[in-house]
Amino acid sequence: MGSTGSSGNSGSTGHRGNRGSTPAGRPGGGRDRDSEGRARNARPRDGLGRPLPYDAPGVPRQPEGVVRTPEETVAEAQRLLDEGKPFHAHEVFEDAWKSGPDTERELWRGLAQLAVGLTHTARGNLMGGVRLLRRGAGAAEAWASASGEATPHGIDIASVAAWARELAEEVEREGRPVNAGARAPRLRGVDAGR
Repeated sequence: MGSTGSSGNSGSTGHRGNRGSTPAGRPGGGRDRDSEGRARNARPRDGLGRPLPYDAPGVPRQPEGVVRTPEETVAEAQRLLDEGKPFHAHEVFEDAWKSGPDTERELWRGLAQLAVGLTHTARGNLMGGVRLLRRGAGAAEAWASASGEATPHGIDIASVAAWARELAEEVEREGRPVNAGARAPRLRGVDAGR
């Protein structure tokens, strides 16, 4: 009958009508902001990056904007992956893509997508996780093909891409979340040991 997108709200404020209210448990009221005034969610997070109540203990978050050498990036990301914290590993890869040379941007972004794919499959967002695992594998392989580097900074791109595709197939087949730490990739290849 000619409805123009109304979702049952009779007012114009919709879900934003309570802008001035403070969610339960939020310290100080208002929006969470970082030291530079940007909106940031200050809620603690669990090992998979899921927000927890303000008063709950959480896993320490990765600081943003850390400039690391590629060796430090790979080592820190592998440590976090092994600990079952792929969301936090993604933040390490994100720092590398933002601070590293433009020629490596797509490498680090592809690896970040793989870490987020593992995060989603562990959280139970199986379809989203599968898509990101495949997208990240393709991005990392495309970067390796274009650059001619199969093992940049010791990262075994073929092995990591194979891991991502195998995990995606397993998740599709079995239809259940995975244990992120138990299914962590070996960035430097299967023989790199744990």
